[in-house]
Amino acid sequence: MKKIGIVTGASSGMGRDFALAFAKKYADGSDAADEIWLIARRADKLAELAARLPIPARVFAADLCAPGAIDEIAAALAEEKPDVRFLCNAAGYGKFALFGETERPDAAGIIDLNCRVLTELTSAVLPYMASGANIVNIGSLSSFQPVPYMAVYGASKAMVLSLSRALGVELAPRGIHVMCVCPGFVQTEFFDRAVSDNGAVTNYNKLWSPSEVVKKAMRDLSLKKPVSILGFGVRTQVRLVKLLPHSLVMKIWCRQQGHR
Repeated sequence: MKKIGIVTGASSGMGRDFALAFAKKYADGSDAADEIWLIARRADKLAELAARLPIPARVFAADLCAPGAIDEIAAALAEEKPDVRFLCNAAGYGKFALFGETERPDAAGIIDLNCRVLTELTSAVLPYMASGANIVNIGSLSSFQPVPYMAVYGASKAMVLSLSRALGVELAPRGIHVMCVCPGFVQTEFFDRAVSDNGAVTNYNKLWSPSEVVKKAMRDLSLKKPVSILGFGVRTQVRLVKLLPHSLVMKIWCRQQGHR
């Protein structure tokens, strides 16, 4: 039975770095993968990445939000009947804007990609996973609190964290580990789509690199942690958010962004 791994959003950012990290991890040894499936919209970027990997790659150049896209992946799984050793759901996007100024297609698209696609793909892949497999979902620091001026994105990532934690409990008896990666701001192409000239979010505090987030996540994955959070400041904020009223947390966030 062929052993494979699957990474979405693999053309850039954290998805790309996770593909590199997982390929390195599963390149040899008793749990070596025969192939890694790379999924994203840009075929040229996926081909460039595939050429760098130490294991063979199969490229799926697809918009996962498009009708039939997940069915294509499900059909490939049904044909191959592989042993999926890891699934990394890294595809996602957001917008920095007032909810009332967010175009309806963008609001719906954020929920569709960040929530529906992640859920549906995980459901399609799960029957092919066995003991020792890993699921890594990309959440956010925004998963832990309501976030004005990026309200839909924050809500979508709260769903990702909640789903990941619940799945982690459900799948533990099967020996499948689930981890949600919840970084602060990461310097990726996410900003090309999220930032607009409305000035809704301008204070990014600290920008982490994708490689820093992925390095910490892979270490946490080896320790079987349910959530991976990079940085003392981010971990401190998560702890405080659990203790402080959300009304105060949102007020502090708005002041940081210059909204009184």
